[in-house]
Amino acid sequence: MKDATRLIHSGRSTGPLPKTVGPPVVRGSTVLLPNAAALYDEDAPTYGRGGLSTQDALAAALSDLEGARGVRLFPSGLAALTGALLAVLKAGDEILVTDSIYKPTRRFCDRVLRRFGVGVRYYPPRTAPLELLAMATDATRLIVMESPGSLTLEMQDVGGIAALASARGIHTLVDNTWAAGLYFRPLEHGVSLCVQALTKYVGGHSDVFMGSVATRDEALVRALDNAVWDMGWSVSPDDAYQMLRGLRTLETRMARHDASGRQIAMWLTQQPGVAQVLHPALPRSVDYALWARDFTGAAGLFAVVLDTRAPGAAHGFLDALTVFRLGFSWGGFESLALDCDPQFHVRQAPREYEGPIIRLNIGLEAPEDLIADLERGLQASRRV
Repeated sequence: MKDATRLIHSGRSTGPLPKTVGPPVVRGSTVLLPNAAALYDEDAPTYGRGGLSTQDALAAALSDLEGARGVRLFPSGLAALTGALLAVLKAGDEILVTDSIYKPTRRFCDRVLRRFGVGVRYYPPRTAPLELLAMATDATRLIVMESPGSLTLEMQDVGGIAALASARGIHTLVDNTWAAGLYFRPLEHGVSLCVQALTKYVGGHSDVFMGSVATRDEALVRALDNAVWDMGWSVSPDDAYQMLRGLRTLETRMARHDASGRQIAMWLTQQPGVAQVLHPALPRSVDYALWARDFTGAAGLFAVVLDTRAPGAAHGFLDALTVFRLGFSWGGFESLALDCDPQFHVRQAPREYEGPIIRLNIGLEAPEDLIADLERGLQASRRV
């Protein structure tokens, strides 16, 4: 053969790969098939976009964590949520969505689903299961939950809602990112679809995007497969490898997030300038009984309500912080703070809190340093 041909076809591995603690990162768009019949074998990978061995290893590990029959991967947490919705909904269907849902999910429901003929109604996050199912109509196809809810951390009776919905032939979906699939397993409570933004706790380092959808329903596994192929979603093997690496230390990191988060939350409940701490694992929380019944631990994400209505108090608090950084997202090793109030205008329920709400992501720093930083913020908010 000529040099040009030999350079293209040489150097391919033909022997067994060395065994390492992590799976090999297999990169490729084209998949070489052994014979003509295999070109259209839908039971085997024929194109890299659907994922190869690295992605399969991550999906298998997540299936084991979630107790699922199948997990499908998406390029972001939002893509996982929208992919799950598109997998089960069609024009003429209706969904019931908690009013405390993650804002980008709400935006997709309002901007995209409505445009394609799907009815969207929002319900108060603490609506009791019987009361919620009384809202359902013959068109209701899916109930979307997030427990705890975004920003204000309301809990839902996930198992109760799932049981009643299943009896009516209605699917249920839970955004379970807060529990990371570790501290709460919705599929064990009868939920149809469990979604995670792996970007948060599974990745753990604020440097890679990905989402997952887990289910025990074979028909939903096939529907998710169709959604992945029809919409062109894919995740890279390098990102899948990073997520699998993060998964190895998830329990260790979550224990630290949990312990530090509860310590700091308890400290905040005793501080002047704090009206309320929104953390479902605190014994005085209105949702503590639901959390204690269903969860085995808590995330490091919660919110604090400042005891002031002074203009500029939230900005004064945030701008005084030096260890906490200001930014969206959460679940990484670094502590973050965020002013929640600009996001509440989209909600239907009236705002009933005493002052501005600050969301805190408690990272892996020493809790004593984080407490000292929050003290600086509280002092600054009282000077406004």
